[in-house]
This record gives sequence, structure tokens and C-alpha cells, in this order.
Amino acid sequence: MGRIRYIVGVDEAGRGPLAGPVAVGVAVVPQGFNWRLLKGVNDSKKLSEKRREEIFLRARALKNEGKLNYCVSMVSARVVDRVGIARAVAKATARAMRSLSLNPTHTQVKLDGLLKAPEIFIHQETIVGGDGKEKIIGLASIVAKVTRDRYMVRISAEPKFAPYTFHLHKGYGTKAHCTSIKKYGLSEIHRQSYCKNVLKENGVV
Repeated sequence: MGRIRYIVGVDEAGRGPLAGPVAVGVAVVPQGFNWRLLKGVNDSKKLSEKRREEIFLRARALKNEGKLNYCVSMVSARVVDRVGIARAVAKATARAMRSLSLNPTHTQVKLDGLLKAPEIFIHQETIVGGDGKEKIIGLASIVAKVTRDRYMVRISAEPKFAPYTFHLHKGYGTKAHCTSIKKYGLSEIHRQSYCKNVLKENGVV
């Protein structure tokens, strides 16, 4: 067995929203990484938006210094509708890991929940609740969440998406979001397979 040189964390953001892409974050640190360089890493859901942004900016600075690396891959709502969320997440995971040019022999991969890395990564472990147990998975969850949230805020500024106020709920099924769907119908970035019940309640389907 080759000596492990890098620890990789994998987590996703946006599995449940009615609109927008699903995002998979992959974070990479060298074995023995000093986490004091990046304090406060935890499950992204347990952190405030402000704290997530702070950690993301610090991670980006460390990436620029060559002390860690990360990548976020997003798969569109259209693809989620076509292949299902599980395959969409697997597609994003494989794409992100491929872009980081990781050597499977020297890489230990830790994944959250039910996620799996491509089979070529022989040293992989799936950990339920891993984003709160392993800092490397927590970092992956943060970069995925911040990247996806920023995307949703950005498109919310476009006139055709403005009625849906994506910047407020990031595509999740809040009362305000469901009300806007009933009023305006679905946009091109809504997951039709996720919105059937909302439309059914309004007599659309």
C-alpha cells in the first residue's frame, strides 16, 4: 500500500432545494495539515453565513499559498431532473475529483453521508454525519455551500429570476418560494421533479 500523502474530504450542498444546481465540494490537505491555519471548520449547516464566508475566504487564501486545495462542481437542475439526484451528485463528485488530478494510491478520501468516490480511489471511507466529525469533510461542505449560495444570489439579480427571490432562500422550499412558484410558474432552473407537489397544490398538474 502506498503511503498516504493527502487527505480529501467530499460533501454536497443543495440536495433538497426546489431550484438551482446541486454542488459537490472536494477539499484536499496534505497529511498532517495544521488546522490551526483554518480555525472554526465544522458542518456548514452549523455555521452562520458570515462565518462560512470567513472560512471560505481564508481557505481561498491558503489555496493561493499552495497549502491546501479545493474544487466545487455543480450539476444543473435540468440534469437532476433527467438522471436523478444520486447520479447527479456522483457525476459532480467524479468531475471535481478528476479536476484536482489526485493520485488514488496516495490519497485517503473521506466522504459524508452516503457519498462515494470513483472506485479508482481505493482508500475511501463514507462517514454518516462526517461533516461534523471530520474537519476535511466540514471544509468540503463549506466550500460547496458558499459557492452554491453565491451562485443563487448572483442569478437572483437577473430580471427573469427576480420574482423568485433566490437570494433569500437559495432555492429551498420556503413558504415565500412556494408562493412565487404558484404565482409565476417554474423557471428554467427549477427542478420540475421536485416541484410537482407545489404545482399540484395549485391545481397546475
